[in-house]
Amino acid sequence: MSDAKKKKKKPEGPNKLKIKERMKLPRQDMPAQNPSDRVKNFNEVPYGLNDEQAFQEALRCLECPNQPCVDGCPVEVDIPGFIRLILEKDVAGAARKIKETNSLPAICGRVCPQEEQCEIVCVIGKKGKPVAIGYLERYVADYEREHKLVQLPKIAPPTGRKVAIVGSGPAGLTVAGDLIKLGHAVTIFEALHKPGGVLVYGIPEFRLPKSIVQAECDFMADMGVEFQNSTVIGKMDTIDELFEMGYDAIFIGTGAGLPRFMGIEGENLIGIYSANEYLTRSNLMRAFDPDEYDTPIIRGKNVAVLGGGNTAMDSVRTGLRLGAENAHIVYRRSEIEMPARIEEVHHAKEEGVQFHLLTNPIKFIGDDQNRVKAMECLKMELGEPDDSGRRRPVPIKGSNYIIKTDLVVVAIGNASNPLIPQTTPGLDCNKWGNIIVNDETMQTSRKGVYAGGDIVTGGATVILAAGAGKKAARAMHKYLMEEVKR
Repeated sequence: MSDAKKKKKKPEGPNKLKIKERMKLPRQDMPAQNPSDRVKNFNEVPYGLNDEQAFQEALRCLECPNQPCVDGCPVEVDIPGFIRLILEKDVAGAARKIKETNSLPAICGRVCPQEEQCEIVCVIGKKGKPVAIGYLERYVADYEREHKLVQLPKIAPPTGRKVAIVGSGPAGLTVAGDLIKLGHAVTIFEALHKPGGVLVYGIPEFRLPKSIVQAECDFMADMGVEFQNSTVIGKMDTIDELFEMGYDAIFIGTGAGLPRFMGIEGENLIGIYSANEYLTRSNLMRAFDPDEYDTPIIRGKNVAVLGGGNTAMDSVRTGLRLGAENAHIVYRRSEIEMPARIEEVHHAKEEGVQFHLLTNPIKFIGDDQNRVKAMECLKMELGEPDDSGRRRPVPIKGSNYIIKTDLVVVAIGNASNPLIPQTTPGLDCNKWGNIIVNDETMQTSRKGVYAGGDIVTGGATVILAAGAGKKAARAMHKYLMEEVKR
């Protein structure tokens, strides 16, 4: 009998179950609020795994020698390593294992599309459901925080180098977390009055509680990262002026904050929001809590959200919680092409969202006070694939129909924030306004200037932005130590 077969027959370590036994274990379901209850509040929908559920889920890990899940993780988390620590009942140790490469586990465990990254390549998923890696990541991060077991990592001696990070979204926070541990002085400049970027203004409380984001930022501050909020770089100070202030390297992570509209008749009617404005009013400015905050927001009875991504799902589910009697998703392709996470679409359906698929708005109709009251739509069919690889929607002539709506949220994507490119000579961008970088180092056309996240890719996921931040931090450290003289 070969050594490999012996190992399969007699597993070592905390997981004593044989592979065939592990493969028979059911995937643990995440407990969640009842749909009829949660549409009336902004509390987080999933409750998280309890200790026993987490242990049972960890038992399903096959501890594969080639670790495909690690290859599928943009921030290189040692997934089998942290799962093994759960089985050893060292949950805080599991959280610290994740934090060796991922500074934001409580966030990533909640909002990252694991089903498209680490879980899609899980070996056990070839014959059943993959290990719930995202559930376990959230579990260990929450356990560490709730049991007050958070420990600061070892910080290298000061290098004397100073780094400026523009934007405190997932890319910027990742760069900060990696570079502060290497001994560099790090300052994050955030335009809004709270740190977190899209994590605080773009993702609703019911999907990502803001206390979680604040806890992650507080952890960064405890490590030594300095936050300067309400500071608009490109307006108050430029990139060149940051260099003049003594910063040796700069990372740009300003995101894709410029909303896109459809450019159709009636789009300037009262009651038509960009998703950016609608979600920012509710999330960052707390319009959902009128007893404590006086932020104005239109509370429509018939809400229509245009788009099929996570932002669209966030918007339509927010509309329900703000009192909508009918909430519609209007998307020009079919459900298969929807970029939103499967879990978010599932939650939206549970909550009663009505899906108008293969449907495209062509005109907004207003009342005598210039308020939107309806939307004319056209049915579509799928043709040949376009540049995105998805089949192109083609209008069906004569299929026009009307959807009654008093609030429309346009969630069809965002363009990159133009402020820094417009005020930074020599910073190359593509035709869409995204900053051009070296894919391996995230260095821009300017020496000492790096960029990552949505400002480079356009609207994407939290974990891909964090992955870009990780690449940038690695390259910036090399640059700071080899090319910056002190």
